[in-house]
Amino acid sequence: MPVLVGTSGWQYRDWRGVLYPPGLAQRRWLEYYAGQYVTVENNGSFYRLPGSQTFADWRARTPGDFVMAVKASRYLTHVRRLRDPAEPVGRLLRAASGLGDRLGPVLLQLPPNLPADPESLDGCLRAFGAWPGGVRVAVEFRHESWWTGPVRELLARHQAALCWADRLGRPLGPLWRTADWGYLRLHEGAAQPPPRYGERALRSWAERIAGTWPPGADVFAFFNNDPGGAAVYDAAAFAALARGAGLTVTRTAVPADPAP
Repeated sequence: MPVLVGTSGWQYRDWRGVLYPPGLAQRRWLEYYAGQYVTVENNGSFYRLPGSQTFADWRARTPGDFVMAVKASRYLTHVRRLRDPAEPVGRLLRAASGLGDRLGPVLLQLPPNLPADPESLDGCLRAFGAWPGGVRVAVEFRHESWWTGPVRELLARHQAALCWADRLGRPLGPLWRTADWGYLRLHEGAAQPPPRYGERALRSWAERIAGTWPPGADVFAFFNNDPGGAAVYDAAAFAALARGAGLTVTRTAVPADPAP
């Protein structure tokens, strides 16, 4: 598989006229989105976990090559803080199983005030690994105490991807490769108009991917800078630069309006 480019969510009203045609009803946005991209990161599941029927409905509305990454519930990451993971992991995966073959990676975004707790992380990743058929897991750390050799080895042992994250055009941690697949989140660029990314920053991420994973590896790249359609513009620019770096990239929308 190539680099899979998408956005963090799809239900943004200010994307009308940028991604979505002005006359398209909002209830049809997912179908339209899935015709423009191969993947999306579902952030809403962090705040409220949908039922399995909702996930099944999303599956029915998307083409066969589409995959949805699912952000784990804050109950697991922020309330339980990874402890006693069996019940929340099971509840998450039972619901998300409604996606069937459309289920992509699960993202664990840890709280910025959660210091390193390798034992709890190990137990959580084991709970995901016990799920029949397995599921890919990416982990986004936000406390500097996690950046240790043993934590890197722990991720690699579980084939869990370290989530590469960017804010204002800079990596938010070390760029470890811990699995045979990758996961990148671009939160906010430093270009104008905010929160756009500039060409130099996007090119650097494309080159990092090209220099880290072999051809054919799955690398997910999600743009989380949604205001004003920035994610749509930047995803298109990144896809073009990634192709220029020799990467194969999945279909990526061309914005309806020229970039501001």
